[in-house]
Amino acid sequence: MRDRIKRAIRELSGVMTVSGFEYRATERIRELYGELFDEIYSDRVGNHLLVRRCGKNGAPKIMVDAHLDEIGFVVSEVIEGGFLRIANLGGIDVSILQASDVIIYGESELRGVVASVPPHLRSGKDGELPEMHELLVDVGLGYGYDELCELIPIGTPVGFAPVYSEFGEGRMAGKSFDDKACGAIAALAVADVPTGELAGDVYLCLSAREETSGIGGIYSACFNSRPDYAMVIDVNLGAAPDAPERETVELGKGPSVDYSAATDRALTKMTEGLCTEKEIPYSLCAAPSSTGTNAASVNLVGEGIPVVDIGLPLRNMHTYNEVLCLDDCEALYRLVGEFVRSKKIAERFGGEVAI
Repeated sequence: MRDRIKRAIRELSGVMTVSGFEYRATERIRELYGELFDEIYSDRVGNHLLVRRCGKNGAPKIMVDAHLDEIGFVVSEVIEGGFLRIANLGGIDVSILQASDVIIYGESELRGVVASVPPHLRSGKDGELPEMHELLVDVGLGYGYDELCELIPIGTPVGFAPVYSEFGEGRMAGKSFDDKACGAIAALAVADVPTGELAGDVYLCLSAREETSGIGGIYSACFNSRPDYAMVIDVNLGAAPDAPERETVELGKGPSVDYSAATDRALTKMTEGLCTEKEIPYSLCAAPSSTGTNAASVNLVGEGIPVVDIGLPLRNMHTYNEVLCLDDCEALYRLVGEFVRSKKIAERFGGEVAI
């Protein structure tokens, strides 16, 4: 199972889905999941919905959401000599951005390296980090300026290079685990549940524009599918030395079950009970007024959708080398599977299912 989870994470996380460009992933998503789900469709916003039907009349609709978009950049200026200036899409940790490998998704895919003026030559800025507008991408091309502009027009998306590694005891590092690791795990979990064990029709939403919008594309997906209840899965801030303890969660203790005014308390309590009943490791997290995820948006669609917020602990968030724990990934896989199986939750939030 661990090997399947690792492969699934690498496959989805390696797809280019810089926020606002999720539509470019449609073909690859169909390749990855077309044989595992009954239907796959996308909407005008860039959300991708993967549907598994339980085959029962009057079945509730269960949504599981993990956002598909990743942080990245767009080209804002082309500079003579093979350099690009970039603007960020989503919150980028500029402090470790220099020297990172990137891919420019223009007419063809081109490799590049983030460069800046060396500290030796930045007079009056000793000890200061360069700002985003001071960074350049070195493409290393021998083209003239006009040719370069045609090859890489303004607005071209740029993403981190998909390089993945493992280290220590069950740690995995790489780009875009936020939030495609959760999406990959959820897809595997939902696909592995036998049809007859599903508590309802499951809509796995790989949602768009979470990183760049306070609303997110999840609104459109919910209006389209109208689920009876939902689980939103996103990464949570992994604990590290000197990080505020109350704002982080430990790696290796399972996913977090988050209590918030923005989510449904009863559904959250039942999900926590499911973890206890099935002996799935988990931790509790308080997110008083907002979870910082799509959960708050889901909760307010239509007449209101009961939602529980689940977090996968992640270190180095919003960098090109995010770190997760494979034990937590396995626990999340189990939780998603039990959630879409739970007849108790379906009867409470989706009504009785006719056979």
